[in-house]
Amino acid sequence: MLIDTFGRPMRDLRISVTDRCNFRCPYCMPSEIYGEAYEFLPRADILTFEELTRLIAIFSDLGIEKLRITGGEPLLRNDLPQLLAMLNAIDGIEDLTLTTNGYLLSQFAEPLKKAGLSRITVSLDSLDDEVFKTMNGRGFTTERVLESIQVASNVGLSPIKINCVVQKNVNDHTIVDLARHFKGSGHIVRYIEYMDVGNRNGWRSDHVVPAEEIIARIDAEMPLEATESNYRGEVAKRYRYKDGSGEIGIIASVTNPFCGDCTRVRLSTDGKIFTCLFASDGISLMEPMRAGASDKELRETITEIWNARSDKYSEDRAANPSEAGGPRKIEMYQIGG
Repeated sequence: MLIDTFGRPMRDLRISVTDRCNFRCPYCMPSEIYGEAYEFLPRADILTFEELTRLIAIFSDLGIEKLRITGGEPLLRNDLPQLLAMLNAIDGIEDLTLTTNGYLLSQFAEPLKKAGLSRITVSLDSLDDEVFKTMNGRGFTTERVLESIQVASNVGLSPIKINCVVQKNVNDHTIVDLARHFKGSGHIVRYIEYMDVGNRNGWRSDHVVPAEEIIARIDAEMPLEATESNYRGEVAKRYRYKDGSGEIGIIASVTNPFCGDCTRVRLSTDGKIFTCLFASDGISLMEPMRAGASDKELRETITEIWNARSDKYSEDRAANPSEAGGPRKIEMYQIGG
């Protein structure tokens, strides 16, 4: 298993299979920038299924145990169940998951499960239709997303996690309703502090609702207690309902950074490796692979990158608070959040 300069192992790989999305969430792909004329990657610049499978086999040999398929919106990638079946056949991969906005999930849930998908995460920032319309940037209501969550549950994609990015004065007034709706369902709502990912979402620190406040609001109506992590490197802090009816999670990258336990590496749609969500640049694996590099050479490249890793952006941000406008960062839709 590879170890970086802070002693963090490489265990989790997030794979962005497309840079396209059918939503235009302001915190990720604001519509005023990513309009109809925006040019996404041409097909020739995207890793093929065979290239992805080859790279993931190498990552598995180096210690990767968990794969998460992301985008953009991954369900927009043609023949995605075929890719999942190919990845599921790789030795050493113990957990194959996917994050989606859920809009297309009802039609794909069963094929994904049959292809080997273990579980799924669905983004749902509010149950309030007017708030949700604003936050998805397309005017979509919650109906199809909620239907998809039920279909995914019916086919056995569980536990289902529901991700909610919390923005002050945007959707924070609906977080308790979201918790109440899924309480007792077996699904796990995870609240994510609004982060300064990328360069185009207009992030400011006063837009952040701190994790402690989120917990306090929910606890006031549905009492909670902290519980232990499932494994080292789990990004969400877990809280269970005192009546035993389930749990929620809190991802506090801004107010309580978890860089010290980060075991994630990311592979962008165009085949670049990123060692931090807030990185400025990645190193291409596609270029040497298409130029004829051997598996041994690709393995050595990945090893060198991880062994030299020293990322701790969120901890540095917490130690020296500042507003957006620092060094350029990769956009979230390119590496899957």
